[in-house]
Amino acid sequence: MSDASLSMRLAEWGAGLRPADVPREMAETVERILVDVTGLCLAARDTDYVGATLAAAETGAHVAIGHRRWLTAADAALVNGTAAHGEDFDDTFEGGPVHSGAVVVPAVLAIAEREDLPGERVALGLAAGIELLCRLGLAAPKAIHRAGFHPTAVLGALASAFAVGVATGTNAKGLANGLGIAGSTASGIIEYLGDGSWTKRMHAGWSAQAGMRAALLGRAGFVGPKAVLEGEHGFFKAFAPSIEPLVGKMMDGLGSRWVGEGITFKPYPCGTMVQPYIDCAMKLRADGIEVGRIARIHCLTSDGYVHRLWEPIALKRRPPTDYAAKFSLPFGIALGLLRGTAGLRDFSPEAIADPALLDLAGRVTYEIDPKDPYPARFTGHVRVELDDGSVREVRQDHIRGGVEAPLSRGDIEEKFAANARYGGIEDPDAFLAAATAVLGSAASRTAIARLAVA
Repeated sequence: MSDASLSMRLAEWGAGLRPADVPREMAETVERILVDVTGLCLAARDTDYVGATLAAAETGAHVAIGHRRWLTAADAALVNGTAAHGEDFDDTFEGGPVHSGAVVVPAVLAIAEREDLPGERVALGLAAGIELLCRLGLAAPKAIHRAGFHPTAVLGALASAFAVGVATGTNAKGLANGLGIAGSTASGIIEYLGDGSWTKRMHAGWSAQAGMRAALLGRAGFVGPKAVLEGEHGFFKAFAPSIEPLVGKMMDGLGSRWVGEGITFKPYPCGTMVQPYIDCAMKLRADGIEVGRIARIHCLTSDGYVHRLWEPIALKRRPPTDYAAKFSLPFGIALGLLRGTAGLRDFSPEAIADPALLDLAGRVTYEIDPKDPYPARFTGHVRVELDDGSVREVRQDHIRGGVEAPLSRGDIEEKFAANARYGGIEDPDAFLAAATAVLGSAASRTAIARLAVA
């Protein structure tokens, strides 16, 4: 095994996985991710970007969550992944950052419907794909973003291929081929940051359907490159050329330690690294800061945030679209200080035109803290100077919803219900029951069908 390629080593692990190998904490994480993704799909069901994706899809026999229309397996994965990631409210992983649920869940649900897999195989595929995506994120910290790609998009194709392969019981050779093929389907540049356009939203869905196709090709005997990850012309050279990949970190403890147990469930629908800063701003507001007296707002930050969340600073202070506002630290901080909320309705066309919010965002500046631990941890810092020269400062060394301050199962269910109602669902409990029933079903097709709107 020492001379085997990385993809073959991963494939041997995946092919040998059994439901009993998944520890209780990881199994609980998998169920929470399934619940969270379902709620996010419901929240986005009436959005214009989901409508456009549906309009481009083909009719079939697979569920688009929260919709009456049924789609092909690939298009169901595309639509559900796009919906789940569309508001940037889906799970994330400190150490990546990557979003696993929005990629892996749609892919596995689609193949589960197609092949009527038992719930325990659905759960196993989800666990394997989520774990791989998190571990791949550990291998190339900062480097994928630095190269101009979205980590969830490019790593997601590999993870969804692996998840589908494990769920369907594909042997090691087929799993390795699926990974090799998925390397050629991986895609997703981050130019959406320049104008707040929609392409990031589709990255998770595209990876879900691309990975599913790669897995099926690999199972059927189509041959992919063995050294897809580490080869001279391989994945890491293409998507993370600025560093030597941390292969040891990716493979360490594989099979005995599940890093996916540390996944974060977001409290706010915006960019991952914006969230601790919103918390800092809200703490200042709760402590009685008078917004009208704020002269200056200054933040310490990671160099890894600058090109995505801080610059160009003029654009970040006045986001051109409501979607662009989700990736603006000045706007998120202004929301926390002025409104004390940062929900789905706060990232809206009305909000980005609010003069008071824009005025406050215009006072935000930053400097790079060379000691910032990103991407190992996502931290926040907001320092406010008032008109009398006095200073108030708050730091937060973690993202809320992660390992340091996890959301409870009750919190996840409250988030689910709020998202479902936001999407116009009158009976969230029925959809919650349907989502949780999938993993316990003897044959999943009927259970998954309950996630459609009658």
